[in-house]
Amino acid sequence: MSSLIWQLSVALIAIAFTGLVIYLVKTLKAAEKSLNKTSQTLQEVQKTIDELGYEVKQVLRQATGITEDVQHKMKQIDPVLESVKNVGDVLNEVSLAAKQVSTTLIERIKKPQGSRGQAERAAVAAVSSDSAVQSAAAANPKPSSASWVKWVDVAAGLWQKYRS
Repeated sequence: MSSLIWQLSVALIAIAFTGLVIYLVKTLKAAEKSLNKTSQTLQEVQKTIDELGYEVKQVLRQATGITEDVQHKMKQIDPVLESVKNVGDVLNEVSLAAKQVSTTLIERIKKPQGSRGQAERAAVAAVSSDSAVQSAAAANPKPSSASWVKWVDVAAGLWQKYRS
């Protein structure tokens, strides 16, 4: 009897071990499938990253080219902006001169005949102070690259000479 119990125990242990092995094999196969899917996903991610890396490099090259182009164009437009500033200064001077002339004329009309000499001297002093501004501008001419910019500068100089 003891041998029968012994044989039954060994048989039960063998059956349990066989069941355990079958369960472990199924678990390992499921783990293998999961690892294969993970490996495939990682390969796809790596491929996508490589493609994006190439595209990012292309975008950076284009951005660098655009930046260089913008810097070049900004250097070309600097003389134009300087001429616009000069024209603005001239227009400011013209408006100041017109204001002074109109103020002088109004004072001349309002004042009696004896004091007209002072108003005329004030007008001459205003015009001569504008001549000083003109001579200072002529002493510091800015070089420009476009021919129309040169014409604007010439016109501004002529206007200043005409005004004084």
